Amino acid sequence: MKKNHKLQVAGKRFLVALLLAVLFFSACGKKGSGTTVVLTTGLAGDEIFRIENKSCRLPEIMVYLTTTQNQYEEVYGEEIWQVNLEGVTLEENVKEMALARIAQIKTLNLMAEEKGVTLDEEEQRRVRLAAEEYYGSLNETEIEKMGVTPEVIEQLYAEYALAEKVYRHIIQDINLEISDDEARTITVAHILIKTYMLDGRGERITYTEQAKEAAYARACEVLALATDGEHDFESLIAQYSEDPVATYSFRKGEKEAEFENAAFNLGTNEISGIVEDACGYHIIKCLNTFNQEETDQNKLLIVEERKKEVFGEEYDVFVETLTRKLNDKVWEEISFIHDENVKTVNFFDIYDSYFPDE
Repeated sequence: MKKNHKLQVAGKRFLVALLLAVLFFSACGKKGSGTTVVLTTGLAGDEIFRIENKSCRLPEIMVYLTTTQNQYEEVYGEEIWQVNLEGVTLEENVKEMALARIAQIKTLNLMAEEKGVTLDEEEQRRVRLAAEEYYGSLNETEIEKMGVTPEVIEQLYAEYALAEKVYRHIIQDINLEISDDEARTITVAHILIKTYMLDGRGERITYTEQAKEAAYARACEVLALATDGEHDFESLIAQYSEDPVATYSFRKGEKEAEFENAAFNLGTNEISGIVEDACGYHIIKCLNTFNQEETDQNKLLIVEERKKEVFGEEYDVFVETLTRKLNDKVWEEISFIHDENVKTVNFFDIYDSYFPDE
């Protein structure tokens, strides 16, 4: 569990929830986008990218990249980098992830400037302590290979902390009260009589009206058996249902409206009438109308969804106003450090110890 946690790199809270592609590359090549992306122009030799006045230099990206590399190797070994998916190596994916995460943080720091959000004295003190601890944990080879200084580490931590703070500022007024009814999960069994077939390419072909009438007649026959008090619903599923999935657990908003409305109006062990949706005719039996543990878990999920939605809307608008410059030549030349003396993995762990979840 601990090792898997380390692979989340940015560790916790909002950064793992943000969409990586939105920030740095989403506007590239899109017609009509308000974002201007310029490659290479006006960047210093070790400058990877610049978003407005926020610059990312080589040592910064190497901290993120080396941390991620070593976390993977701790769990899977160095051979993990041989993995290749459709011509894209895992190393290339990790590079893009590191770049996107730093771009996120730089962009959020620009948002903080716009909103007047700053770190207070206590937060600045914790930043300094975290930077001192991390830099002190590095050996000479790690310092040399990554090219870092105490000032670089302190800047990284300060920007990270400010990014989190402006995120909290944006979502602070979200209504986090979720009712049991909104969050509850129900479990149903169902029998499906389809009203479509698949062609050779796997695309749906809707039944003719005559075929639909025959399917409906069959559904009526099955419903009569399901409600006569003599037949077991599970046996009817096995005999008649054309859905390989017999039971579903879901909350509101996760199924088609017709299916969902019928299911949520059933009591435990009640059986619906015939419910039609895009798939065909369903006969639904409610197995469980409420599970407190699942409901509580769903409340947490709904809260996070609301946070992401509110934040994402404001963030997307802001990103579209920015000019970005990428030093593509330098970026393409960056690669992992393969040195047995470079094993640092605790950049984000140290941050988390000074800025725990609130």
